[in-house]
Amino acid sequence: MRHVDFSPLYRSTVGFDRLFTMLDSLAQPDQSQTYPPYNIERIDDNAYRITMAVAGFAEGDLSVEARENVLTVKGDRNESEKGSSDYLYRGIAGRSFERRFQLAEHVEVRGAKLENGLLHVDLVREIPETAKPRRIEISVADDASKQKQIEG
Repeated sequence: MRHVDFSPLYRSTVGFDRLFTMLDSLAQPDQSQTYPPYNIERIDDNAYRITMAVAGFAEGDLSVEARENVLTVKGDRNESEKGSSDYLYRGIAGRSFERRFQLAEHVEVRGAKLENGLLHVDLVREIPETAKPRRIEISVADDASKQKQIEG
């Protein structure tokens, strides 16, 4: 796999070092996880949903945590449920997992729902008023000096 050199971008950007580090870490082949399978959907411009296939996991076996722009979903099956069954073929994976998702700024977890073996995590991007663009009125300095001359 090719390594991308981000050093030229450091000359003309400020505050994107976390983004470049994240992109560099995503390119590492040893971090690719395949279990459990998942989908990421865009519901609309500011709403997203992550759906994970967690067949065999109960609500108590799963945990969803959001901290510092990282969403962590963990699954830990109770080993006492195995019983005395002797499987001839075991094709349904039931191993423990931990999956992490990097969230953009202002993306918040709205809720999680377990339904028919699928875990749905709903996300919403809410940009605060202070971060939204606002229009700044431009005043003309000449008008203010003209008014002073007329009044004085």
